[in-house]
Amino acid sequence: MQEFWLKFKNTANDLLILTKPRITFLCLFMTLGGLGLAPGKLNILLVLAVLVGTGMAVGAANTLNMYLEREGDKLMERTQTRPLAVGRMNPNTALIFGLFIGASSVGLLWFCVNPLTAILGLFAQLSYVLVYTPLKRITPLALIIGAVPGAMPPLMGWTALTNGLEKPGIVLFLILLLWQIPHFIAISLYLKSDYQRAGIKTIPVVRGDVNAKVQAFAYSLTMIPITLLFIPLHFAGWIYGTAALIVGLWYAGLSFKGFFEKSDSPWARKFFLASLIYLPVLTLALWIDRLIL
Repeated sequence: MQEFWLKFKNTANDLLILTKPRITFLCLFMTLGGLGLAPGKLNILLVLAVLVGTGMAVGAANTLNMYLEREGDKLMERTQTRPLAVGRMNPNTALIFGLFIGASSVGLLWFCVNPLTAILGLFAQLSYVLVYTPLKRITPLALIIGAVPGAMPPLMGWTALTNGLEKPGIVLFLILLLWQIPHFIAISLYLKSDYQRAGIKTIPVVRGDVNAKVQAFAYSLTMIPITLLFIPLHFAGWIYGTAALIVGLWYAGLSFKGFFEKSDSPWARKFFLASLIYLPVLTLALWIDRLIL
């Protein structure tokens, strides 16, 4: 009996790893942001349904992504210890698990939230697994394509309460979409050799480090006017506007600093960490602004 429970515990832990808990947690944070900012009254059952459904959708996409990339993961230092890469788990187990929680997420969102949110969740899963994942080994444009499903969580939080695609919800989607590009460029710069070994066509691998830095700077600069769109939409006021401008200029300035760094890796790591600070600060400023004003 003890051996059975140990095996069960190890399998459950590996299944959790397949869902990429840290990424899923970030997506749930952004989903909660969309929920909290949308007009309307929240109730605990709706919040739980949205978070569970979205978490399952994200986890399913990550699981199926690992299933498809299990051979390539063996070639990268940061992924070679994953359950499928080291052979701790039968690939069919991961496939069945991913398909099950993916289908369950659509059903939960459809019947407990609304059909629009369920459709957005289904689109995110299908585009991430069937379009983005195979394109990673074909073209660096996969980054932009993959950013689309990656930006769905806050929009799903918004539509869960409004059942519509209003302009503020679209802006939330655009902010997360643009944020992902410099964020991932930073990762692909300091893990460039890893991606080369795995045959993944990142911007630094295909087009060079300078091109990657130009794109990171361009997208981080573009984020400033996009984040400020909430002002003319009368969705936020001066508190958010001031914070968005300050953190946006800081983020773009750090991106620009990369052009003068002799070594890419230390700067890229700092820029990556800055991206993890930027998004929560922006979201927190928007929440505070909405609560006060």
